[in-house]
Amino acid sequence: MKLDARDLEILKVLASEGRITKAELAERIGLSASPCWERLRRLEDAGFIEGYQARISLRKLGPHVTVFVAVELSDHTAASFRAFEGAIQRHGEVTGCWALGGGFDYLMQVVTRDIESYQRLIDELLEARIGLARYFSYVVTKSVKSPQLPPLEIFAG
Repeated sequence: MKLDARDLEILKVLASEGRITKAELAERIGLSASPCWERLRRLEDAGFIEGYQARISLRKLGPHVTVFVAVELSDHTAASFRAFEGAIQRHGEVTGCWALGGGFDYLMQVVTRDIESYQRLIDELLEARIGLARYFSYVVTKSVKSPQLPPLEIFAG
């Protein structure tokens, strides 16, 4: 499915305002309601919209720590990658994980109550014998810019 400028505008508005009404969305992108809703349904059906979520303020919920963890595996077989990826799926504290090309194999984002609970998680992963050879922890001291949708203009044309 090829996206046009209006489709991209729908995605852009929804990325920042997921609770916007369909009528307001139609008005914001300059379409009447029916064509806008049809585009929205088409985007959802095609998988461009994976879901609607709320951004939760962790700061308001209570103390927590965010740690980025660079991970190296002991070997680089398909089985090792599957074992590691399967194991981290079972840990809700791992809120993001990306396979990398280059020096490290993975970059994980971990959110826990405190450093002690972070260390317990790492100890569990080490004891699970999932091929975790080395890890490097980077504790977030302040959020400068939170994850957002990339600039949709790069997908136009």
